[in-house]
Amino acid sequence: MPLTRFLLATALALTLAPRALAASPPAKPPAPAPAAPTPPPAPVKATPAQRAEAERLPALAKAAFWAREVDTDQTDGEARLKLAKSLRALGRNDEAAAAADQLLVMQPNNLEALLESARARIAEQQGFYAIDPAQRAEALAPRDWRPVSLLAVALEQSDRDAEALAAHQRALALAPDNPATLSNLGMYYATHGDPTKAEPLLRKAVAAPGATAQERQNLALVLGLEGRFDEAEHLQRLDLPPDEVSNNLAYLHASSDAASGRTWESLKSAQ
Repeated sequence: MPLTRFLLATALALTLAPRALAASPPAKPPAPAPAAPTPPPAPVKATPAQRAEAERLPALAKAAFWAREVDTDQTDGEARLKLAKSLRALGRNDEAAAAADQLLVMQPNNLEALLESARARIAEQQGFYAIDPAQRAEALAPRDWRPVSLLAVALEQSDRDAEALAAHQRALALAPDNPATLSNLGMYYATHGDPTKAEPLLRKAVAAPGATAQERQNLALVLGLEGRFDEAEHLQRLDLPPDEVSNNLAYLHASSDAASGRTWESLKSAQ
């Protein structure tokens, strides 16, 4: 190609190139990446002060509080134990036993969890399943009356009467002035048809420091079945609303009537 024609072609190419570039739309910048979602804040365990305050909550609110604490930290033994106790207070005994048993998976020698497992099963009238945790608790704390007393009641519910009586007597020897051990042995005698042995123990239980409504109502039940309704009514009215007292007195009148065919064994169903 002659040089003149080559220069002319080059000049034309340089002239046209900016126009071609100007005609092309500018490239779009890349779209920004979507922002990652903000993770929810990690749950925070309650402070010791908040936990102490929770013990003063109503039963349902207390159970909900401890359930949240367990959800926050699955390894929190205190929270699991308090949850078990709270559920038992609500009468949700199967759930209480499960909460105690879950703690025992992590801490097999936790004395309080063993006791709570036994209590929940006894409350469900499933004493046979309370024997093992009660015996394990007794092995851990042989001078503690609580596992022995629970074992005695569990054996009673399992119809192992001779072993139950021996355990009740052993518990009373460990805690001779304790209202629970006194009342439990008294009720054993009552349910086995021996009110003359039962009444002195039950009266001593009611007079002991720390006696609760349970001890008073046990005595009221035995007195009512002996036909001593005035004293039984007085004791019941200390702890129970009027409609419940009326129902209980009607039961006691029927149970103490010889014509009804009832015996002292009726206490087992009344308790």
